[in-house]
Amino acid sequence: MNLTSRIAIVTGAGTGIGKRTSLLLWEAGYSVVLAGRRVEPLEQLVQEAGVSHARTLVMPTDVSDPAAVSALFAATVDKFGRLDVLFNNAGVGAAAPLEELSYAQWRTVLDTCVTGTFLCTQQAFRIMKQQDPRGGRIINNGSISAHTPRPNATAYTAAKHAITGLTKSTALDGRRFDITCGQIDIGNAATDMTARMKTGVLQANGTLAVEPTIDADHVARAVLYMANLPLDVSVPFITVMATGMPYIGRG
Repeated sequence: MNLTSRIAIVTGAGTGIGKRTSLLLWEAGYSVVLAGRRVEPLEQLVQEAGVSHARTLVMPTDVSDPAAVSALFAATVDKFGRLDVLFNNAGVGAAAPLEELSYAQWRTVLDTCVTGTFLCTQQAFRIMKQQDPRGGRIINNGSISAHTPRPNATAYTAAKHAITGLTKSTALDGRRFDITCGQIDIGNAATDMTARMKTGVLQANGTLAVEPTIDADHVARAVLYMANLPLDVSVPFITVMATGMPYIGRG
């Protein structure tokens, strides 16, 4: 299928990696459905990109709400007729010692990162297996935390480990329907969520250290690379990270 006729949904599209990825997808010829909790950043993104309304759809969406997710995918099919790429990017963290992490914080992180990804994947599955041409690609935003935790990040680490399991199950169950699923594990992309890296973050040894970051465009380009692959090619996992961050080895 020609890229200019391909349809993508990006969750958490209003800021950070979601915003950068949406811009690159438009540049590559995709029509992009923007999903996020707040409508203002989504509308600002459309204005910034200067794309026609024929190539976009703005959908305020709480991905942890089944009804909102159903409405997102129904509106996508109603306007564009199909779905080729889903980037499950929406996520949130909670920094707190394990014994102080509240139930509300735990639920917010798990509901957004895990349940939201599942609900969107389920809706995408239903569309992709029935459309003609059949199939599509699902890309999940994992994290370095899907492999190695940071201190005081219990909920986020648990959520991202769960995403890895969901990615594997989705890839396996989607195989016979020409649905591929891969995960991009990101380390220290420069966004609002990683602003604290520049002032020092808690390390495993109890010290504070400034950590390097990378431009989020590098992550967005990796997502675009995955999105553009033919469906007989799969990238199950890819890691994009700042070279000097304390991850490989012992720091």
